[in-house]
Amino acid sequence: QVQLVESGGGTVQAGGSLRLSCAASGRAFSYYSMGWFRQAPGKGREFVAAINWSGENTYYADSVQGRSTINRDNAKNTVYLQMSSLRPEDAAVYYCAAAVSGVYYSPDRWSYWGQGTQVTVSS
Repeated sequence: QVQLVESGGGTVQAGGSLRLSCAASGRAFSYYSMGWFRQAPGKGREFVAAINWSGENTYYADSVQGRSTINRDNAKNTVYLQMSSLRPEDAAVYYCAAAVSGVYYSPDRWSYWGQGTQVTVSS
């Protein structure tokens, strides 16, 4: 089992940048695929980005492709999401997730979740 704690959210002006972090505790962090999802008020939880266990493969939603970078440091049990050129539509609660194997676009396939961190983008 793994516990996930997100940090790094906050309020940023449109066009600005943020780096979200997700610290994992528990066993065998390096065995897990890691992902970021977000949920805006009144909307479902949507895929943002994911990375496989080794960090070799990354995946992005079209909406953030080219503006975001996901990476992980297995020595620190941490995964990061660097976001730039933020837009008002990026505002949401951002969640970190872990999956034992594979990378999935559906939130239903992820086993572990953090509590979320709020990102607000002012225009």
